[in-house]
Amino acid sequence: MRCIEPKVGLALATLAWLAGCTSPPPPRAPAPAPVARAPAPPAAAPAAPTNRRVSQATNEKAYRQDAARVIYAAYPDSIYKGKLPPLLYAIAVVETEVDSNGNVRDVRMLRAPSHAPEVTARVRELIRKASPLPAPARMGTVRYTDTWLVDKSGKFQLDTLTEGQL
Repeated sequence: MRCIEPKVGLALATLAWLAGCTSPPPPRAPAPAPVARAPAPPAAAPAAPTNRRVSQATNEKAYRQDAARVIYAAYPDSIYKGKLPPLLYAIAVVETEVDSNGNVRDVRMLRAPSHAPEVTARVRELIRKASPLPAPARMGTVRYTDTWLVDKSGKFQLDTLTEGQL
């Protein structure tokens, strides 16, 4: 057995005594009350597509047929059935711009019937009210041109789906 030197022993004893004499830690301040927060808004669910019609067209001509079918379906009572008469009341050449969801963004008259401004206004209205047209899934956005053939009764055919003329 080894002896501890008196100085080391005294130092250890003093440290042990001091360790027992320490003062308790100061009392902690109470934790602050939780701050009331407004509930977080619910995570927005991905918006469901508003347009169920989708076109798989890869070019303007194919898309024009899909759009014409939707316009015909929207206005079945306004479609001229059969071959159009030899003399039409008005012809309007219309360029329609459609976004990637099928919403009509712009309707431009490339050739408006100057003698029948009511046809121009009606064609624009019919196109806008038929919106959304099929979403051009493969094209992103599309700008297409179609010709509206209108007889004196106000009924029409689109050149894309015309039954011809007498």
